[in-house]
Amino acid sequence: MIVSERMTAYINSMDTGNPAYLEGLERKAREEEIPIIRHEMQSFLRVFLELKRPKNILEVGTAVGFSALFMAEYTMDDCKITTIEKYEKRIREARVNFASSPKGKKITLLEGDALELLQELSGPYDFIFMDAAKGQYIHFLPETLRLLEAGGIMISDNVLQDGDIIESKFAVERRNRTIYKRMRDYLYELKHTQGLLTSIVPIGDGVAVSVKKG
Repeated sequence: MIVSERMTAYINSMDTGNPAYLEGLERKAREEEIPIIRHEMQSFLRVFLELKRPKNILEVGTAVGFSALFMAEYTMDDCKITTIEKYEKRIREARVNFASSPKGKKITLLEGDALELLQELSGPYDFIFMDAAKGQYIHFLPETLRLLEAGGIMISDNVLQDGDIIESKFAVERRNRTIYKRMRDYLYELKHTQGLLTSIVPIGDGVAVSVKKG
């Protein structure tokens, strides 16, 4: 935990919740141990959606579609959401969830490798949500920055790896060291890329908020 469990529980206890269809989807995902955005991240994301009021959202990493539907719920009716997923089982589940949701028509699901699909997109997008394989964020970055319009916001979830990011690489399990290095490289690039302003916030599993300067 980056923030103590007691503090996280207190913050989450004040949340007003989501519509019933989202609550049901979240409950099912957690029962099946499918990773979706945490409660505190949902609250954080909702604030940025209200502040930005995006018209064209790109999501990298659909899973079963919870976060795409969440963003569809808390944006204006004319907002369009494009989301990318490569795993067939998740794609099938996401399509079912989109079809059964009152907000699913706002969402376009692209199937395939994210890096290849990103290279084919023209954008621009005023809001990008990164929630895919963490070791790939650094590889996606050139394309997501190209697609993000001036003044646009990019939110990258799960960037602190339950606190492992601050440890020596020798304290990290060997199987996680590649992801660890790539995420440290990603955060460095977010903080040092000219024309990009980034804040790293220790909520949930860590979130980076980046604004592309106009």
